[in-house]
Amino acid sequence: MTQQATAPHLKKHTIWQSGRTPDPCAIVLFGATGDLAQRKILPTLAHLIHDHPQPETMCIVAFARRPLGDDGWRSMVLESLDKYMPEDDKLDDEARQAFAKRLFYCQSNFDEDEGYQRLKQLLEKLDKEEGTGGNRLYYLATPPDTDVEIIKSLGKAGLAQPEQTSQNGSNGQQEKKSWVHIITEKPFGHDLESAKALNKVIGSVFHEDQIYRIDHYMGKETVQNIVALRFANSIMEPLWNQKYIDHIQIVVAESLGIEGRAEYYEHAGTIKDIVQNHVMQILSLTCMEAPADFSANDIRDEKVKVLRAICTLTPEEVAERTVRGQYTAGTMDGQQVPGYKQEKGVDPNSTTDTFMALKLYIENWRWADVPIYIRTGKRLPKRSTEVMVQFKRVPHQLYSKDEISGMKPNRLILRIQPEEGISLCIGAKKPGAANDLSSIDLDASYKTVFGIELPEAYERLIADCILGDSTLFIRRDEIEESWRIIDSITSAWAKMGPETVYPYAAGTWGPEEANKLIERDGREWVNP
Repeated sequence: MTQQATAPHLKKHTIWQSGRTPDPCAIVLFGATGDLAQRKILPTLAHLIHDHPQPETMCIVAFARRPLGDDGWRSMVLESLDKYMPEDDKLDDEARQAFAKRLFYCQSNFDEDEGYQRLKQLLEKLDKEEGTGGNRLYYLATPPDTDVEIIKSLGKAGLAQPEQTSQNGSNGQQEKKSWVHIITEKPFGHDLESAKALNKVIGSVFHEDQIYRIDHYMGKETVQNIVALRFANSIMEPLWNQKYIDHIQIVVAESLGIEGRAEYYEHAGTIKDIVQNHVMQILSLTCMEAPADFSANDIRDEKVKVLRAICTLTPEEVAERTVRGQYTAGTMDGQQVPGYKQEKGVDPNSTTDTFMALKLYIENWRWADVPIYIRTGKRLPKRSTEVMVQFKRVPHQLYSKDEISGMKPNRLILRIQPEEGISLCIGAKKPGAANDLSSIDLDASYKTVFGIELPEAYERLIADCILGDSTLFIRRDEIEESWRIIDSITSAWAKMGPETVYPYAAGTWGPEEANKLIERDGREWVNP
């Protein structure tokens, strides 16, 4: 049963929180000529400013190495908008030129002190001429190994902390403090030790409430709806525990390969690229206790408690509860694709994981003895992210085995992407005299139910950062607890032979050993 919206076209969403008006600001984009900025961030900013206009000024300043100047930078951005913005989002000529006028360029190497002084002078000029009010948002769309250099240079140049600015209010002269925020992209460190070191550096320059560690999964409407489903519905929370839930499955499947990212992927693998961040965030939202209120710190407090309740795995537990795999040549959408070791830049003897299956336990009263099964990988049959909650069967079955042969266990499926929605599998009697039961799905698509387009994840997160709302961003202790769990697995893997990296053909759901992992418990994977 699927609910349908009557409107043939989706209505525009709202991005600015009710009652909140964004301050004027300058957004400083480090690595502005790079792939992330050109593909994602700049099109997102163009869409945000054009479709959700506000009376306050936003200027975008590029801080990059290339000798472009304002005009060259503006031309580059407009080309990127033409190339990467969806067809129905493309700007007309007037909107393109209006956006271009907001763009400014500061040429510098990341380790050049004089460059940061030029940046400071440019920002002060924009405060006076464009009215940006001393508010700064620094976005590090840069390789992780440059983060420390940029952060320290911002502090050295006196750009990390806000200044008092004056404004005339109804009661005369008032003092209003401007703000400075910084967004850092994943990966945040490559293990627990490096994450702690990076946290120490950034914490010595910026206060924690200025730091916005971004994970774009947290900007997805369906991830945020996990909290709404659990805590806004009286029928859900009483069932959300070990008494009624048999197990939980989280799948993050990608149909693409590494897409030319061999240099990064060879050092990260699926466990660091997906599990350490995306999966752990989804898991913590799915399993956390109710927060005291909807404030950023209360929600993040509860998420951290979940991660702390996951014990560090011993080498024996890693061998028993994890399966890692690597894709080989296969067929995707009727086309032959190469195996991982044949990808450009990959070591022919690589043991990097492109697939992982994992069983975890959360050691608290709510989730005692409820296994959490995780699967993620590259070159799987389809792109999909889902959370599947399987409930226990009824304590006493009134129907015979023959009558319920077509019935599956009750399952609640939260579809995070790409077909965002929710589905509940229940048992029902087939029409007719016989007592034959079958499973039916009560299904709702967010787009069709509400008739509203879903915000792009980066758009929501950037808007929240401008407003100073850190609810959907990752706090320091979340990062470190997540790395603690991952490190216990990777350190054990380092001592295991290459034969424990199991091959699977591209276009399949992973190696057979992953099936054995869950089948040993009398369960089975539920594929998207």
